[in-house]
Amino acid sequence: MLPVLDVLGPASLFYLGRDGLLPAHGGTEVEQLPIGDRGLAALLALAGEEEAGESGLEDVSSPAFCLRRGDEVVAAAGYRSWPQSVAHLSVLVSPHGRGRRLARAVASAAVAHALGAGLLPQWRARPGPSQRVAVALGFHELGAQLSVRLGDVPLDQGR
Repeated sequence: MLPVLDVLGPASLFYLGRDGLLPAHGGTEVEQLPIGDRGLAALLALAGEEEAGESGLEDVSSPAFCLRRGDEVVAAAGYRSWPQSVAHLSVLVSPHGRGRRLARAVASAAVAHALGAGLLPQWRARPGPSQRVAVALGFHELGAQLSVRLGDVPLDQGR
């Protein structure tokens, strides 16, 4: 047996068809920022390494769709273009901004951008709140994912 180094998941996989988006409505102004913006960097740092990594926001290839409170970016979403025209969504809300539907607003803008580019939006979610945002935007759960990273076979076991 190979040693298990890391396990990621299980996670639910949600997808959205071309006409399936239930856009978020509200008086919030979502703006586009380039990846590398200082406000985004501050949001990632505030969320902490584990949550920032889980969000995948550092790896998006799209613009970042953001909400600010004053000068502070409190929520951001974007997507990474994957093979087969898939747009893998990433969403992050600051710890003090959660529970205020900010994720819906920024994710709605990112999904609309992906659909406009002819991509298939994919939402990977482990936590319940993330799954609820996906469903609220019209996504449907169509699969699951479990990733396992294995180590090498020890040299003393007959290579």
